[in-house]
Amino acid sequence: MNHEQLIKEATEMLDRAYVPYSNFPVGAALITEDGKVYRGCNIENAAYPVSCCAERTAIFKAISEGERDFQAMAVIAHTSRPVPPCGSCRQVMSEFFNKEMPIYICSKNQEYKEVRVEELLPFSFNQEDLSKGQEK
Repeated sequence: MNHEQLIKEATEMLDRAYVPYSNFPVGAALITEDGKVYRGCNIENAAYPVSCCAERTAIFKAISEGERDFQAMAVIAHTSRPVPPCGSCRQVMSEFFNKEMPIYICSKNQEYKEVRVEELLPFSFNQEDLSKGQEK
């Protein structure tokens, strides 16, 4: 699947977003190394902190199905510039994605920018930091 098709998969999720508070729908699509696509949308809640972004919805769906190897992700919103993932999503991406994996961030006009996970969250907190914290 090429990045245009992945962006189309993400775009289809915009209409499924549950956004009664922000009116800011976001769609995401994540493709595994073997070509399976997991899609997500943002899902809000009146208690804002328990809402879930589109990116994390797609990632958690894939992880819960046993997937661990990914090749790319697309994220889109009705924005004038390619929509950047929030900090929480960037941290989750750094946990499950290779540092060099491409993320296609897109605008309402299908304008996109390809970025790597490492660019989104350089010098990220990771599993190695936890093990080093256990050393005495």
